[in-house]
Amino acid sequence: MTYKNSFREYLGKHGLKATRQREVILDAFLSAGSHLSTEELYRTIREKNPGIGYATVHRTLKLLAESGLAAQRHFGDGHTRYECSSEEQHHDHLICTVCGTIIEFENPGIERLQEQVAARHGFVIEQHRLEIYGRCAGCLVKKEKKQAI
Repeated sequence: MTYKNSFREYLGKHGLKATRQREVILDAFLSAGSHLSTEELYRTIREKNPGIGYATVHRTLKLLAESGLAAQRHFGDGHTRYECSSEEQHHDHLICTVCGTIIEFENPGIERLQEQVAARHGFVIEQHRLEIYGRCAGCLVKKEKKQAI
């Protein structure tokens, strides 16, 4: 089932309408990439659809999260960010504390290690999230240049 069909089904089950504005927002969300704040998605949408307001974008992102099609993320920058949800596409994050860059990565070794640690403690993992905070390569280069001056 596609994201669009899943979203329509969710809306219908909850007595909500599948409007053109909600579909425009869903399409923009899916094509824009991940880790979007409401503000970032709104800026993207208003270029082609100035009639869609900030509140509509915000409410639609919340509906996407409630439906399970999007996941809310908080990376310590004070903004709620959203990314597409998919159990098959688990990934972890490197977050730059200087510029806010978010890098997704997958590492089977880390996944195995987490399972081993859980098993040693008689723990069954239902879900997890790994976020590593530091400085990205670009910010490290900038810092080195400043120190060289």
